[in-house]
Amino acid sequence: MNLAVISVLALTFAVVVSCVSRLNVGVLSLALAWIVGVYIGGVPIATILGGFPSQLFLTLTGVTLLFALAQTNGTLELITHRAVRLCRGNCGTIPVMFFVLGAALASIGPGNIAAAALLAPIAMATAGRTGIPLFLMAIMVGNGCNSGGLSPFAPTGIIVNGLMARNGLPGFEWQTYSYNLLAHAVVAFGGYALFGGLKLFGGKPAASAAEEERVERLGRRHWITIAVITGLILSVVVLKVNVGMAAFLGAVIIVLTRSGDDGEAFKKMPWRVIVMVCGVTVLISLVERAQGLDLLVSLVARVATPATVTGIVAFFTGLVSVFSSTSGVVLPAFLPMVPGLVEQLPTASAIGIASSMNVGGHLVDVSPLSTMGALCMAGAAADESRELFNKLLAWGLSMAVVGAVLCYLMF
Repeated sequence: MNLAVISVLALTFAVVVSCVSRLNVGVLSLALAWIVGVYIGGVPIATILGGFPSQLFLTLTGVTLLFALAQTNGTLELITHRAVRLCRGNCGTIPVMFFVLGAALASIGPGNIAAAALLAPIAMATAGRTGIPLFLMAIMVGNGCNSGGLSPFAPTGIIVNGLMARNGLPGFEWQTYSYNLLAHAVVAFGGYALFGGLKLFGGKPAASAAEEERVERLGRRHWITIAVITGLILSVVVLKVNVGMAAFLGAVIIVLTRSGDDGEAFKKMPWRVIVMVCGVTVLISLVERAQGLDLLVSLVARVATPATVTGIVAFFTGLVSVFSSTSGVVLPAFLPMVPGLVEQLPTASAIGIASSMNVGGHLVDVSPLSTMGALCMAGAAADESRELFNKLLAWGLSMAVVGAVLCYLMF
């Protein structure tokens, strides 16, 4: 058995373990890369370690540190509460507000998981108080947060754009973000209308204004944090500065002005995800070096045509993403296949295939088996949790098919 086959089997094993175990697949991937590369393939350890994405690691660390500071000092929560109060008085607009708020928060930097962690408890509690069906609120807030997840400022967007650049698709950051935002908006608002959301418009919330919690006023630390985040966004968009390094500078300003506690922020950072992504990238680098990706590409190319490849890859990425991490496992495994698929299917669009993987992998993430869906589940009352679980599971699995059809039509 040659190294290409063994490396693909190692990658497959890592993906399967990520679906059925709580073991961090990044740690497993590092161990597999070492064993397969050094002791089976005879690859020098320095070459294996050369696959570690140091630039990606620094960028993710800087961005997540900055927004962990904004979360721990209360800035993001206060902004959220003020936005929700704007639509008080109409039940139908509240889930729409949470979609817009989730998209905005995820887009400016915290990313989809952090935005959902902040918004989902508030959204589900608001739904319970106002009589809004929990399922409708879950699909709106979940898809809203996911719609902004591929922003060039968000952790998942940084991961995806880095992977695409490494595989011959640089400069598509805003296009990738727009496609994902559009797909989630179509699915979320379509589902909202289909499952009764239109009937909520004009309805009065069950809770009175007196039941609304008192919201703290924005203070000095909050305004400094808002100014730093605004400066980060403008510097990246206008001056094209490195987002990771700019985020580190922003974090320094917040800490030195005593507007945030970096000790608390480091505890809030998604270290598990960062290790997961970097570890899987090392293993993918070995698979690529061993020409294992050529085997995977040939398998997909056998069942796909230039016309159907976008729908097929969207379906498979979606199906695997129901049970595994989209940004940490699925996309690092699938996106490197794009150049090979284009080579074997010459008239297929490289950006279309990559976008189908991105969209297909993310549309399923409101499943209760994913972090997004689980955060929504956590906010449900005990007597409603089983019903909500079943509905969200059916929604997540159906999105693999919906995503395939949508990507076929879009790309």
